[in-house]
Amino acid sequence: MKKMLSGNEAIALGAYEAGVGVGVGYPGTPSTEILETLSKYKEVYTEWSVNEKVALEVGFGAAIAGKRALVTMKHVGVNVAADPLFTAAYIGVKGGLVIISADDPNMHSSQNEQDNRNYAYAAKIPMLEPSDSDEARRFVKLAFEISEKYDTPVFLRPTTRVCHSYSVVDIEKEPAYKQFNMGSFERDQKKFVMIPAYARSRHVIVEERETKLKNDADKMDINKIEYGDKKIGFITSGISYSYVKEAAPKASVLKLGMVYPLPEKLIREFVGSVDKVYVVEELEPFFEMRIKAMGLEVEGKKYFPLLGELSPDNISEFISGKKHTPVKLNTAIPPRPPALCTGCPHSFVYNILKEKNFIVSGDIGCYTLGVLPPYSVIDTCVDMGASITVAQGIELSNPDKKVAAVIGDSTFAHSGITGLINAAYNKRNILVIVLDNSITAMTGMQPNPFNGETITGDKTVQVDYAHLAKAVGIEDNNFREVNAYKPIEVEAAIDHLTSTGKLSLLVVKGICIIYNKKKNKGT
Repeated sequence: MKKMLSGNEAIALGAYEAGVGVGVGYPGTPSTEILETLSKYKEVYTEWSVNEKVALEVGFGAAIAGKRALVTMKHVGVNVAADPLFTAAYIGVKGGLVIISADDPNMHSSQNEQDNRNYAYAAKIPMLEPSDSDEARRFVKLAFEISEKYDTPVFLRPTTRVCHSYSVVDIEKEPAYKQFNMGSFERDQKKFVMIPAYARSRHVIVEERETKLKNDADKMDINKIEYGDKKIGFITSGISYSYVKEAAPKASVLKLGMVYPLPEKLIREFVGSVDKVYVVEELEPFFEMRIKAMGLEVEGKKYFPLLGELSPDNISEFISGKKHTPVKLNTAIPPRPPALCTGCPHSFVYNILKEKNFIVSGDIGCYTLGVLPPYSVIDTCVDMGASITVAQGIELSNPDKKVAAVIGDSTFAHSGITGLINAAYNKRNILVIVLDNSITAMTGMQPNPFNGETITGDKTVQVDYAHLAKAVGIEDNNFREVNAYKPIEVEAAIDHLTSTGKLSLLVVKGICIIYNKKKNKGT
C-alpha cells in the first residue's frame, strides 16, 4: 500500500507505528504539522508545551520513566532547549527519546539559518537525516531503536523541503498502535541526578558511547554507497541526496543517513574508490571539514554555496560548467511581500506607537511584520521573548526615550513572562504591550495558555493577565486590558501608562480575523 505524505505527516506516522507514548513540542515552521498530525492519533498523549525547553524536559521525563517520547521543534527552538539537551545527553534514557530539529535553509520563516548538525556534534548526540517522506517515516522508528540501544537521545533533522514536500510512502499494511513501554520509573540517582560527582562518571559513558556509535555507523544500512561512474563521486545526505541523484544519476554516491557520528571506514572506502569526490551539503561544511580532518582529499564549499538552499541546478551547473538559464515568463509577476492581514485589529497599535515616536522592540510572530510598510515601526527583533528584555537594555541606555515592547500572546507565554519579571524586579520604566489575538497565528492557529484550549481542543485553564501582572508586582494603576477594536481606548491607555514613569503592562485583545472566520465556520 502506498500513500502520498508530507515529510511531517510521515514522521508522525512513523512515531505512531513505533508506539510513541508522549508527543510534545512548540509550534514552529517547518515542524508544526508533525505534532498536529500526531495529535489525531488518540492513543498518543500530545501537548503544545509552553516552549521548547519545557517540551524537551517533559519528553525527557516521560522517556526516563519508560515511554517513548517525541519532541518537536524548529531549528531555533533547539537554542531554547539547549540547557536540558546537553545534560540529557549525559543522563541517557530508558524509553527512546527522539528530538526533531526541523532546519530551515534559506530562512523561509526564520530569523537565521543555523545548521543544527553542529548541535549533534556539540552535545555528542547521534543525528539522522531523511531525504524524503518514506525515509522520514522509517528513520524516526530507527531513531527510537538507536536511542534505546545506545542509551541516548537522538536527533532527527528534516529540513523545510523534506518537511513540506510530498512523496510516496510504502506502507505494508494499515498502521496499528501498540504503545512501547520499558516499564516504570526506577530510582537511579547516579544516572538521573547530575551533581558534579555523578556527571563526571556519566561523561566517561558518553565518550564510550560515541566511540561505539562511530564504529557501528559503518555497518548501518542507512549509510550506503551507490557505485556508478567512478570518475566522479558525491558524499551527501538529506534533500541534497535527491538533488544529486536528479542532476547526476550515473555518478557514484555515498549517502549518509546518519549525519553524526560519521561512518569513517565507509567514507575512506568510498574516497579511495572514486577518482574525484565532492561533498554536497546545505549550509555549513559540516561533512567537508570532518572528512578533510581524516586526511582525505575532497572538495565542497569551493563549488557549492554556503548560504541558502541547494537545488539540482547547482549540481548540474557544476558538472556541465554551464550556467542554468531560468525560464522567462511573458507576464511580470508583481512582488508579494508578507504583511499584516488587512483588517488585523492590532494594526491600530502600530499607528499609535509611530505617531507618538516610541522606540519599539519587537518579537517573533505575526507582529514582526510591523517592521514593513505602511507601519515601519518595529526597531528590533532578535528571538522569542526578546522584545521585553531588549527594551530594558534600550531604556537603560536611553532613559529619556519612550520605549515599548510589543509581543504576541503565545510568544509572551513562551518566554516573555521571565523578561517581565526581570523588568519588575529591576524597576525598569518600559511599556510592555501584549497583542493578544487568541491564537498562535503565524504557525497555523495553534492554541496557547492564554486561550484556554489544548492541542486536542479540550478546555483548560486560561492564564489571567491581571492576576499575572499583580503576581509579578505591577501595580493596578500600571495595568490595562483593552479592546483592539477601540483605538481611542487603546491610545488613552498608552498615554496613561506612559505617564506613570513605571513598568506597565497593556493587553490589547482582538481575535485573529482568520481564526475568527474558521471558528465561526467550525473548521
